[in-house]
Amino acid sequence: MTFEIDILSRISERFVEMSESEQRVAQLILNNVKMATESNIAQLAKNAGVSQATVTRFARSVDCRDVRQLKVKLAQSLAVGQRFIEETPDLDGIHGVYEAIKNTLDSSRKLLKEADVNLAVSWLTQSRMTLCLGMGGGSSIGSLELQNRLFRFGLPISSYQDGLLCRMVAASVEPNDVVVVISLTGHTPEIIDAAAIARQYDARVIAITKPDSPLAEHADLLLPVLAPETDYIFKPSASRYAMLAIIDVLATEVAKMNKRRSRDKLRRVKLSLDSHRGGDERQPLGD
Repeated sequence: MTFEIDILSRISERFVEMSESEQRVAQLILNNVKMATESNIAQLAKNAGVSQATVTRFARSVDCRDVRQLKVKLAQSLAVGQRFIEETPDLDGIHGVYEAIKNTLDSSRKLLKEADVNLAVSWLTQSRMTLCLGMGGGSSIGSLELQNRLFRFGLPISSYQDGLLCRMVAASVEPNDVVVVISLTGHTPEIIDAAAIARQYDARVIAITKPDSPLAEHADLLLPVLAPETDYIFKPSASRYAMLAIIDVLATEVAKMNKRRSRDKLRRVKLSLDSHRGGDERQPLGD
C-alpha cells in the first residue's frame, strides 16, 4: 500500500537544501499552486527565471520522477481545498468561535424532525441490544457519548470505534437489535460497510450523519447533522456540537419514556457518585 505525500510540505522541508535557482522554482510554486499546476515546464521555467533543466532537477529534488508527476501531486494538494493553501482572515476571537457553533446548531435543528426522533427512541427502548459505531475524531466521541447517556436509563448499549470490530459486531446482530452509526461526513468506508452488514441481518440502522451521504443511503432512519466547513481551517469543526445535540435529544426523550424508572436509575447513580466524591447536590451527574 502506498500513501500520498503532501508535496507542498515536502517542498517546504527541502527548501534550504536546494540550489538558489531551485529555490526560485519552489517559491514560485508555493506562492501560486494553481498557476504552477496549470503551467507547462517552459512556462514554469520562464516565470521562475530558470532553465527547463532546473525545473526538472527541482522535481527530482522533491522525489518526483519528472515535472509531470510534480504537477499531479500539486493538483492533489490543491484538490483538498484552497483554504488549506492560502491565508484566510482570522475569526473574531472568542465571539467568532461561539457564533460558528451557534450557527451550526441552528442549521441542524431545522433539519431534525420530531417524528424521526420519536421513532428512533421507540426503536432504542425496545431493542434487544444497541450498538453504537463511530470512527475518527468527533464521531468516535459521539459513539462513546451515546453509550454514556443511555446506559444510565437501563438500556443495553455498547460502543465501538475500531474498524474491524465495527464490522464484526455488525455481522453478529439479531433482527431486534439497533445499530446507531455516527459519521459527520457520511463517507467513512468502515462505518458504511458496518451499516450495510447490519441491515443485511435485519437490524435497524439509525444514522446520525450528513443528508444525501453514502452512509445515509444505508440507514433505515436518518437523524441529519450538517457539517458545514468555512475557509478558516484553524478552528475545530463546529459540526460535532450538532451531533452531540442530537444525542442529548435522544437521551432526554428516552428518559421521558419511563420517567419513574429513569428517575430511580439517575438517583442511584447520583447517590453512588456523591458518596464517593462528596460535594453539593448540584454537581453534574457523572460528567
